[in-house]
Amino acid sequence: MAAKMSLGLKQTQSLMMTPQLQQAIKLLTLTHLEMTNLIAQEMVENPMLEETDGESASEANEEPSKEQIEQQEATTQDFQGGELIEGTRQDFDWESYADSFNSTSSTAPNTREVGGADDMPSYENMVSKGQSLHEHLEWQLRMESLSSEELDFAIALIQDINDDGYLTSPLDELISRTKLDRDEAENILAMVQSFDPVGCASSTIQECLLAQARALEERSPLAERIIADYLEDLQSKDHAKIAKAIGVNKDRVKDAELVIMGLHPKPGRLVSPEETQYVVPDIFVAEVGGEFVVQVNDEGVPRLRVSNLYRDLLKSKEGGAEAQDFVQEKLRSALWLIKSIENRQKTITKVAIAIVRSQQDFFKRGPEFLKPMILKDIAGEIGMHESTVSRVTTNKFMHTPLGTFELKYFFNTGIGGKNGGIDIAGETLKLKIKEMIANEDPRRPLSDQRISELLSTKDIIVARRTVAKYREMMDILTSSKRKKD
Repeated sequence: MAAKMSLGLKQTQSLMMTPQLQQAIKLLTLTHLEMTNLIAQEMVENPMLEETDGESASEANEEPSKEQIEQQEATTQDFQGGELIEGTRQDFDWESYADSFNSTSSTAPNTREVGGADDMPSYENMVSKGQSLHEHLEWQLRMESLSSEELDFAIALIQDINDDGYLTSPLDELISRTKLDRDEAENILAMVQSFDPVGCASSTIQECLLAQARALEERSPLAERIIADYLEDLQSKDHAKIAKAIGVNKDRVKDAELVIMGLHPKPGRLVSPEETQYVVPDIFVAEVGGEFVVQVNDEGVPRLRVSNLYRDLLKSKEGGAEAQDFVQEKLRSALWLIKSIENRQKTITKVAIAIVRSQQDFFKRGPEFLKPMILKDIAGEIGMHESTVSRVTTNKFMHTPLGTFELKYFFNTGIGGKNGGIDIAGETLKLKIKEMIANEDPRRPLSDQRISELLSTKDIIVARRTVAKYREMMDILTSSKRKKD
């Protein structure tokens, strides 16, 4: 029986990792200093960008009209799923649209309106120890509920990862050192590979890219199959061979290739190596009228707008088609940068407000009252994905009346609650252990078991092994080595 042939239309959605989208995502992970440096570089390379002088924030941030947005033929979307900011029609009113996004300034007031010069962080508070890839992964590992064997194997995997994010030892060799069976070990491996940056703890580039492809919010089954079975053919650009083998047209293969090109072959490089660096807080928290006010740091961030000279060139249609194409390309790039910076500041502000709202006791009473909180809690409250919250909290700092803290400091899993006691944060447990050791009798120092028993009298039920782990994290010696005659 002959197959029936027919024509039809099918509407599908796919994630396109355009350079603009990659830039928007990258902006989320940059520190304040890195962002200001990137803006300075873009202002040199893009003649459409210039700094404003005295323009009000309300005029600069006026949203485009509905009619203006509907005139666009969209080619990409804002990374938060918001307004469309790219157009391709030659008759589009670029001058009117450019007026809609003429500034990167956020809607929050200037820092000096919240607090005076005395509230600014001191020079000494602007020094921070960079976080290594291993520390970054172990921080996420502490958010998981694992048995002692699973935890030990996960730590062994993380410690075996090189700077590029790959395992240096064969997986079989690592599994042979644990009492876990192979299925359990592979489940732990998959969990570590899902941590940010996704794909770390892989043995091959194929495994690494496949882990990243599976973690995309808009998954592409075709891209995953190409990575799994036809990666070498893709490297040689043999689209026809791949299309024939899978049974799709070459255009779909090229679309999948764009998705794969947006993945990172060396995910470990996305995390800065351990080093001492100067930092500038991205968020200021000040107490005003008994309430804690969150202020995004706009200090040093230029307020950008589209150059009037080039807007006039668009309006006059001078210079021919080639000049018009150049100006429109630079305009789209400028508008995307302006919108991306605005969204970055708004996203950081949302996360910071949610943190302050959830950690009121910390800001009012001190670090010993830090509550357990994980990425999922904040992501659910502000309506964003956990990976976005992870990016926003990476290398970002908050200046508070209690000092300057990295945003990741506020995320801790609860300890003790599952054993029938109260749930406390890991940082709080550290402080309690440190305080008990500081007040102990030097001639009869407290053992880890004794500390565990004393904590249980305060409804903090933790095992001796847990006490030992946190004591070691603070570089405190064992009781036998602390004893003084």
